[in-house]
Amino acid sequence: MNEEHKIPTPSTSISTLTPVPAPTPVSSPRISYDDFAKVEMTVGKILSVESIPKSDKLLKLSVDFAEGSPRTILSGIAKYFPESQTLVGKRCMFVTNLAPRMMMGMESNGMILAVSTSDGKFSLLEPSGDIPEGTKAK
Repeated sequence: MNEEHKIPTPSTSISTLTPVPAPTPVSSPRISYDDFAKVEMTVGKILSVESIPKSDKLLKLSVDFAEGSPRTILSGIAKYFPESQTLVGKRCMFVTNLAPRMMMGMESNGMILAVSTSDGKFSLLEPSGDIPEGTKAK
């Protein structure tokens, strides 16, 4: 074993050991609480799902947020749901106060929240229990 990384014994002084640097934390730009509080996260129930012609990434979701009429939300999650109809009836978390965005000639009015890993694991953020549509995250 290399003398520098040896565990101290009565004959070895701690001061002769080379410290191992702590891993550098991954950091993202910090935002204020006020900025975070602007993001509206809402439970929505997916009512229907359609494939988008000429897109292998996007799905067109019709989502109920208890607003009177459903919203259209386009999401690049198609590769994770080859049987896209399994999404119908799911309650998921969405960002609901984004400015509308045009994609593939259609307007999207929100964003579904999900997590994915570099090794391909993927999960939608779904509230547990029977949380009704329109409930805001706090």
